[in-house]
Amino acid sequence: MSRLKNPKLPRNTARRRFLGVAAAASARVAALAVAASALPAKAAGLHLALGIGNDKTEGAQCFLRGTSILTDCGKKRVEDLQTGDRVVLLGGDTSPIKWVGRQVFRNTGTRWSEDVVPIRVARHALGNSKPDSDLYLSPGHALFLNGVLIRVKDLVNGTTIAPIAPHDHMVIEYYAVLLATHQVILAEGAAAETFHPSASNRENFSNFSEYERLYAGEERQAMSSYATVLGEEGGWQHLKALLLLGARPLVPMHDPFEDVCAMINAQAKELSI
Repeated sequence: MSRLKNPKLPRNTARRRFLGVAAAASARVAALAVAASALPAKAAGLHLALGIGNDKTEGAQCFLRGTSILTDCGKKRVEDLQTGDRVVLLGGDTSPIKWVGRQVFRNTGTRWSEDVVPIRVARHALGNSKPDSDLYLSPGHALFLNGVLIRVKDLVNGTTIAPIAPHDHMVIEYYAVLLATHQVILAEGAAAETFHPSASNRENFSNFSEYERLYAGEERQAMSSYATVLGEEGGWQHLKALLLLGARPLVPMHDPFEDVCAMINAQAKELSI
């Protein structure tokens, strides 16, 4: 599939959602006195209605085909990465790739599923010249911003970060980079998470049999998250994340999610000049 260019950005719908998420974040900060023990353990997942595998399992966090990933040998397109290649981590160290998963999506219904449509992060949308080129991610993929992980679909503002409009007959290919631990790597110069496997979401990949051959008999263990993930649906996960970050009732604090949203909005205004 050729790299998606010149996306059509559905501004109004995306902007309403972005502003709604920001408003919800403010309400969550006001609720910090709620005890952490009272929070339900709600797991957020993606419904991959058009994907390969069980549509009731968690979706993967993936890079669109053509995305440049920084390795110890320079930038390489994600589809060209191989097991054993060393990617550069956020702190400058390198880590070998354990496996690269691949997912292929086609529109078999009346329209594309919003859980599949790539989201474009425009060049320099994140400030500090990041990303250095347009970055395309699956909606559930998280960026590392302000010390936390935030899924790109929760950062949509309808202009500099927005879903594209794929053609009905387009093939969308996503690639997930799995390391021995959950890490942050550089995709088009932006800090983005690696694949964070669950008990079952490896099976969503079309090349899962390759993983089974490489790691036959491997005992699957839970992988700790590189950082707290903000912006989960329903607000509970977001509130719990803030509490885990060390928030105390009645003590003024900054909401990292709100701060990131404000930064992205400010950067969008600057880029529109």
